[in-house]
Amino acid sequence: MKKILGVALGILTAIGGFLDIGDLVTNAVVGSRFGLSLAWVVVVGVVGICLFAQMSGKVAAVSGRATFEIIRERLGARAAGANLGASFLINLLTLTAEVGGIALALQLASSVEPRLWIPVAGLAVWLVIWRTRFSIMENVTGLVGLTLIVFAVALFLLGPDWSTLADQALHPRVSAQEGLASYWYYAIALFGAAMTPYEVFFFSSGAVEERWTIKDLSQSRLNVLVGFPFGGVLSVAIAACAAVVFLPKGVEVSSLSQIVLPVALAGGKLALAVVIVGIVAATFGAALETSLSSGYTLAQFMGWSWGKFRRPARAARFHLTMIICLVVAVGVLMTSVNPIAVTEYSVVFSAVALPLTYLPILVVANDPEYMGEHVNGRLTNAFALVYLVIIVVASVAAIPLMIVTGAGS
Repeated sequence: MKKILGVALGILTAIGGFLDIGDLVTNAVVGSRFGLSLAWVVVVGVVGICLFAQMSGKVAAVSGRATFEIIRERLGARAAGANLGASFLINLLTLTAEVGGIALALQLASSVEPRLWIPVAGLAVWLVIWRTRFSIMENVTGLVGLTLIVFAVALFLLGPDWSTLADQALHPRVSAQEGLASYWYYAIALFGAAMTPYEVFFFSSGAVEERWTIKDLSQSRLNVLVGFPFGGVLSVAIAACAAVVFLPKGVEVSSLSQIVLPVALAGGKLALAVVIVGIVAATFGAALETSLSSGYTLAQFMGWSWGKFRRPARAARFHLTMIICLVVAVGVLMTSVNPIAVTEYSVVFSAVALPLTYLPILVVANDPEYMGEHVNGRLTNAFALVYLVIIVVASVAAIPLMIVTGAGS
């Protein structure tokens, strides 16, 4: 019974933890502009993050060693340094977006200026990382974030024309006013939102934190293969809500209040309260994960002591890295930069950096020196190589499309 409850908890946490500010913003913007004509990208992204996370978790469980420690040893300091640089900067950008998302959600709840909430959010993230156990931190935010299922409930309450939504999803087409370049730019943004590198670094480092072994692989695989796809379903529900409310009126989503408006229209104040709680939990959980991922990547590369299983005094540089990253994120947001704009850039640059984070994991997952008999099988490698091509194409196309479309505007 304890094992069954553990699996159920892991799946629910994976569902709630899949969504962050990047998924919320990008899916709502895409839904308001393209309807469900980009829903296929969510499917591609979910399959990709399942593959990426599973390979990373298996490497950690089989080897018992940290991701960046292995990457540096296997690929050398120069290649691992390029991986570290890209990963760390994307992590920092994503952390900034998540802290901004917390502040915006708290503004919705209180009507207090977001800049007053930003330092509070940063301090709260640090306190939780400093004082809370890893398993409690991960499970609580994931389970509370599961309240974002209210988007799926709201979609049914809105009473949409299901045949229209199905036609948008199954027969994607680009409207004349949007153009092909904008369509593919947002396709890459959605892909980047689904495959943000921090999720994988947190997942694999968490495997070391919780002392996974080969015996834990089946449970982790189930968590990933069930939890992430259900998280993807919620992503499509967010896009569908925006498509129903905003697309017919030609209104583009540009604020968090617009993202939650369909829920408020469908379910009133109670539903609005639930969705705000869900957004705070989702963005807070993602801020915890990105903060930890910043510490993980740098400490593992440098060979420092790291991990929440060690007391802060015994992993001082690991904790100092996270504090500095939080201070930088708060400092950037206090300049009045728009957190929604930061979010949109973060998901696109996640797609740009993906090859530098994906390829090393793929190489190590096929190295018998580290993996023994648990190297990737033929089917896994076939999917992995297909996704390597997709990732490289998205990475190469992202910046030119950003320039041509003016970042999708």
